[in-house]
Amino acid sequence: MNPRPLLPALCALLLALAPLRAADTPAVSTPNPRADFLKLIERPRVPLAAEVTPAPAAANAPAGTPVELRFSFAAEAGQRVPGILLKPAGATGRLPVVVLLHGTGGKKEDERPLMRTLVARGFMAVAIDGRYHGERATPGRTGAASYEDALLRAFRAPAEPHEHPFFFDSAWDVMRLVDWLGTRADADARRIGLYGVSKGGIEAYLAAAADPRIAAVVPCIAVESFRWALDHDQWQPRTGTVPNAFAAAAKDAGVAAPDADFVRKFYDRVSPGNNGEFDGPAMVPLIAPRPLLAINGELDPRTPPGGLQECVDAAQAAYRAAGAEDRFRLLVQKNTAHTVTPEAEREAVEWFVRWLKPEAQTK
Repeated sequence: MNPRPLLPALCALLLALAPLRAADTPAVSTPNPRADFLKLIERPRVPLAAEVTPAPAAANAPAGTPVELRFSFAAEAGQRVPGILLKPAGATGRLPVVVLLHGTGGKKEDERPLMRTLVARGFMAVAIDGRYHGERATPGRTGAASYEDALLRAFRAPAEPHEHPFFFDSAWDVMRLVDWLGTRADADARRIGLYGVSKGGIEAYLAAAADPRIAAVVPCIAVESFRWALDHDQWQPRTGTVPNAFAAAAKDAGVAAPDADFVRKFYDRVSPGNNGEFDGPAMVPLIAPRPLLAINGELDPRTPPGGLQECVDAAQAAYRAAGAEDRFRLLVQKNTAHTVTPEAEREAVEWFVRWLKPEAQTK
């Protein structure tokens, strides 16, 4: 029997069955850390209801003293974000903006020296209080105490949704700050930079990864892989930034000697995904092709070299694929632990000058 006459019929049958086979095959979901992160942190959008007041003028302030404004806006129901805005005296047109985020136990006022430096170079400088810091601290609690209280509440919360005060919620606040800056006639919403130190640096790269409106970012002593630290028993310095909350959480769980498994459970409550889908190697590359300068300390135990390298490798691959290799740089401060040196701070300022071009004012 000659099989050739059967071939057209067999091909037609296979084509007819193909849609059925495709329909029976489960769809494979593609990881999308940006979309998933936004889904986790997004809150019902309330009106910004911004309040802006001039700061009290210093007596006998010399000519050229920067203009200072105090402001606040609603990030969500029940959460107002207070901040300081400085800009050059007599400036006209729309100014590029650098937003500054403080570290654990800090407050917006700590950023004044760098804010003045940025203003002298032609920028508008803005600093805000992170969640449960500065003016947002629980009454009667100072330093990092209010922040640790919030972390412990998040750990004790039985299920989602609840607060994520360990980095994630402040990233949402930054996005709402960008919303507010976009309403100002003196701010250039196309030239917004983000600078953060330690806790603020993690919030900076998370916010920049989530929000493409951020044009340039400098996270300091912050880029790291939480998963790498867990896998290599180097998680202690990071949980050591919130020792009271971590110890109380371990006590709640009946864990006398916390290990990496317990740390994962702690993270899953206070910042779910920070050692997985939203870890540094997944989020930092999302900043590409926008300019990114990562500043780390060579001897910083909170950002171990192995985890940092994973982030750097992922970022370099993303910037290479985007044809923007000159827009990513890692600055390792030699013989430096968890601090930002004056030299590194100057490099950060020059990075913003290079990419946000404060001399090019717009109307």
